[in-house]
Amino acid sequence: MQIARWLHLMGVVVWVGGMFFAHLALRPAAQSLPPPVRLPLLAATLSRFFAWAGIAVLAILASGVWLAEAMGGFRGAGGAIHAMTAIGVAMAAVYGYVVSVPYRRLRDAVAEGKWEAAAPAMATIRRLVGLNLLLGVSTIAVAVLGRSPLVP
Repeated sequence: MQIARWLHLMGVVVWVGGMFFAHLALRPAAQSLPPPVRLPLLAATLSRFFAWAGIAVLAILASGVWLAEAMGGFRGAGGAIHAMTAIGVAMAAVYGYVVSVPYRRLRDAVAEGKWEAAAPAMATIRRLVGLNLLLGVSTIAVAVLGRSPLVP
């Protein structure tokens, strides 16, 4: 169970920490750059981040099921586990959408040098990453404050 807990927490660190960095440090710092510099930088950074976040999402979901099963299954799990699961599944859905729709638009527009098409895609990504960041921080609060067995 300790390995599952470690995998779960490492996934959270990578995913939520990466969103925090991207949303509150990288994006504001890159705002002063002109679109032909800013948008390729953000697209390249997101490419690497989304790959790591995908691994983190899988680790979180798999270890979450592993942990729940080790505690007797979801049926007997407390409200904190159910809340974390619901929020986590919603976050995974948002991640999947971001990667498959607006990020694909951003990547394609940047490859073609179409900055006027890349900017709205980046704005959508920014809003959805902000949403997922809020959901992730909320999930951490539930884990720490909501009697979760993940945090002794």
